[in-house]
Amino acid sequence: MNLTRREGLALMSAAAFAPAAAAAGTYDVAVIGAGVFGAWTAERLKRAGARVVLVDQYGPANARSSSAGESRVTRLSYGGDPLYSPMARESLAAWTELSARAATPLFYKTGVLWFSPAGDAYMARSLDWLRANCIAHARMDRKDLAKAYPQMRFFDGEAGFLEEETGALIAGRAVQTVVAINEIPFAHARLAAPKRRKGVYDVADGVSAKTLVCALGPWLPKIFPEVLKGRILATRQEVMHFGVAPGDDRFAPGNQPTWADFNNGEIVYGMPDLEGQGFKIAFDRHGPEIDPDTQDRRISADSVERARAYLARRFPDLADAPLVHSRVCQYENSSNGDFLIDRHPEHENVWLVGGGSGHGFKHGPAVGRLVAEHVADPGKPVETRFSLATKAAVSARKVF
Repeated sequence: MNLTRREGLALMSAAAFAPAAAAAGTYDVAVIGAGVFGAWTAERLKRAGARVVLVDQYGPANARSSSAGESRVTRLSYGGDPLYSPMARESLAAWTELSARAATPLFYKTGVLWFSPAGDAYMARSLDWLRANCIAHARMDRKDLAKAYPQMRFFDGEAGFLEEETGALIAGRAVQTVVAINEIPFAHARLAAPKRRKGVYDVADGVSAKTLVCALGPWLPKIFPEVLKGRILATRQEVMHFGVAPGDDRFAPGNQPTWADFNNGEIVYGMPDLEGQGFKIAFDRHGPEIDPDTQDRRISADSVERARAYLARRFPDLADAPLVHSRVCQYENSSNGDFLIDRHPEHENVWLVGGGSGHGFKHGPAVGRLVAEHVADPGKPVETRFSLATKAAVSARKVF
């Protein structure tokens, strides 16, 4: 899509300001929760012709949500998982199209570099899927890795591959752009369990809906404890951005890809210095359980120390880099990492959507499409892996 300068400025203005206020009345669907799942669900519902309103306590991709922040990885490799790799591919096309429409980039095609001990089964299955689906990638042994990325350190017995078409999404801005560009009506309201009155659900002052989609992220078990307590668990996650040396472009997009160090389910990941925000590093290990309303949002000294130790080993020229900023966010984990997309057992017109489990952001468009299809066709079968019945209270993560 080619935009004129006027159209580009209009889209920039739309994304920079608060979403359009919802008019009073009864809507076909209210999507409660304006994170990535909620925003894309509202977009897909509106595109399908539904009269939809988006509702949140604080605003689209607000700082307390799981969809906030500077960046998220978008990748296709899932160890050959037949469910998530195709969803990620579908979503990548939607993110790319949205980024092309936006006034500022939302998707950076940095590539995603995976590395691990050579022969890792997860990596082998991922490579098989990439080859079978004709996805551009480059396989590398340790020598190839060291030559391609001299700013990194690789060790005996390691190998990797680069997904060439994937990279990083600018998280909070991307969600806000979905809402703004598509002119999705928005209402502020305090979260509460659904109560039906005269055939509709009241969701905000003067605003009601016939159907609810509750995409509440870490608030899901708080609002629906009788259904989800112990089955969706919110955990504290800390991310850090370190400043590169003045004039050093080795860690900038084009030289440094988005990366994931994968070792038997233990993942350290990060991104290049996107938009001057610093070199990002995070550990994909579930932190302690938290309350999203009351948790302390300051990162711990232990996390910084751990990050510096990792940098000293893998990115030695960043070992003493200044910490330029950091963030405490949260995962909302299901027992095994599969999403939740199913009806509330006591409300046939209420859908529960969540369980992003730290890998959900990239899938926003595909999740939105799937939820919109369920709303339009009540007889559409729920994917077994997304069903409420498969959400256990004992953690046994299987999706990475």
